[in-house]
Amino acid sequence: MANDEQGTRLGLSGECLEVKSSSKKLEELRIKDVSSLSVRGNVQLSTQAIRELCARNIPIAWFSYGGWFYGYLRGLDHKNILLRKKQFLESDNEEFCLKSAASFVQGKIMNCRTMLRRNHAEPDRNTLQILRNYGEKALSAKSLDELLGIEGSAASLYFSNFKGMLKHDQWKFYFNNRNRRPPKDPINCLLSYGYALLTKDFTITAATVGFDSYLGFYHQPKYGRPALALDFMEEFRPLIVDSVVLTCLNNEIIKSENFIYRNTGVTMKPGARKKFIQAYSRRMDTLVTHPIFKYRISYRQVMEVQVRLFSRFLQKEIEDYPSFMTR
Repeated sequence: MANDEQGTRLGLSGECLEVKSSSKKLEELRIKDVSSLSVRGNVQLSTQAIRELCARNIPIAWFSYGGWFYGYLRGLDHKNILLRKKQFLESDNEEFCLKSAASFVQGKIMNCRTMLRRNHAEPDRNTLQILRNYGEKALSAKSLDELLGIEGSAASLYFSNFKGMLKHDQWKFYFNNRNRRPPKDPINCLLSYGYALLTKDFTITAATVGFDSYLGFYHQPKYGRPALALDFMEEFRPLIVDSVVLTCLNNEIIKSENFIYRNTGVTMKPGARKKFIQAYSRRMDTLVTHPIFKYRISYRQVMEVQVRLFSRFLQKEIEDYPSFMTR
């Protein structure tokens, strides 16, 4: 379900959720098919719908009309207090934080390399080798500051080659570098919006497993920032969000006229936002083979598997956290 109409109301009808505008039913979806609900802008939810979703522990996330993630609601807090106790204890352990962060960053860098290798028209071998070297350096970093420098250098190299993954010249003209708050061009607008969606999904996934989403190991605690969700999403940024952006632009699902251009920045028109959410949902439902367990599951399921693997690493049940990397 990806209804983008403002002023609608979502209610409960038996075992289904219904979206209505005035008295007209726009959409209907079985609750058993819902893993989470995202509410953007001026959309009303009935008390009955909220109560039923909470009873089934299905999280509800609220966004502004422009895509800013305000927060989420779910049923009772996860009962695994021992996991959160261990999380708070190890967050002060510099060695553990660095080891965790190195795995997150290595996964991100190697997946960026994979994106260029798969999608760049003429991938430069030297660039691919440098990214591989950065991935290896991440695991031997001596401090979080050094790791931040490695990640920054790798990201700069990756985005300087991002144009090569775009098929149409108009998008190559727009994109020069990564920028945000507000994004200055359509591509950065899509990237920022996609990363906001991914942050929401990992915030919910982390809480579902039993973590406190606001206490990270790589991203440091800051008021209002879901630091742990940002940690977990690092290795998935290129595989999910960057891939969705390329799909939307290269297949002309979203075009240049689907944006509003202002001096202060660029934003999507409502129709483009709906198309992007649909493309994002399709990507999340894409089946991939997990490199450890060798079975095929969706990216949405992979995210939970990775968070659960990290919980095992945190509790010393496994020696290392295996970041998710594709070839």
